[in-house]
Amino acid sequence: MSELPTPVAYTQRFNAVLAYIEAHLEGDLSIHALSQVANFSAFHFHRQFSAFVGVPVSRYVQLMRLRRAAHRLSARGPYSILDAAADAGFDSPESFSRAFKRDFGMAPSTFRKAANWQHWNAVFAIPHFSRSVIMQTRIVDFASVRVAALEHHGPPGLVNESVRTFIEWRMHSGQSPVATSRTFGIPYGNPDTTPAQDFRFAVCGEIDEAVAPNEFGVHERVIAAGRYVVVRHTGSPDHIGESIYPIYRDWLPASGEELRDQPLFFHYLSVYPETPQEQWQTDIYVPLQ
Repeated sequence: MSELPTPVAYTQRFNAVLAYIEAHLEGDLSIHALSQVANFSAFHFHRQFSAFVGVPVSRYVQLMRLRRAAHRLSARGPYSILDAAADAGFDSPESFSRAFKRDFGMAPSTFRKAANWQHWNAVFAIPHFSRSVIMQTRIVDFASVRVAALEHHGPPGLVNESVRTFIEWRMHSGQSPVATSRTFGIPYGNPDTTPAQDFRFAVCGEIDEAVAPNEFGVHERVIAAGRYVVVRHTGSPDHIGESIYPIYRDWLPASGEELRDQPLFFHYLSVYPETPQEQWQTDIYVPLQ
């Protein structure tokens, strides 16, 4: 069995990722590629990175590319705005200039003439473990569960429409009655960083028999058994990220645990509208090795 990372080893692995990004700004810096550098699960790497560094992967990569462009522009050599845009991964000089002005407070051409390094330093003051959150966690051995699932594709803000469709299936089919069956949700990606059109979320209800053929798009799947760390979120599921990120930022580095390569899932303990959303309780299950 491989040795689990200590907090120091965890930090070293992320430092290696940051060094890799800086050395390969023109290469493949996707979630998949960087998770392999860190030897972390691709399912969880985006959340681990955001929790550790303080900004999402895509934002960090863009900032590093803009930083390189700023250095090259300020050197006043034969380096054009067009060159800077291409090197920073932008489709056009116009989109590069908009992003540069948004982050540096001035157009690239203005920065080239009189670089504002004070503002530049403020932009790159990226937080690392700036907060500490006390969480009540527990590690459980979860038994696999058969579920009926309706997979939502598209903007996270429209998930509730899929929830309503799933509720309609429950009422129409008589399967997975809400009063006696557990209800789950499985996010296949981070809604904070996944493009809206690519976001996927499965709305699930426990079943004990095969899902009958239906016109709702509901099908059967299994939530895998295994070890999970569990944290309870109280309040609207719309703000569940406030309970997810501390797991990756604070608990995981100090725990010595490794994540398993599969999505986390939610177990909804409350029913709306019987329970107001601000009083909802949701258990977050993050898979461990």
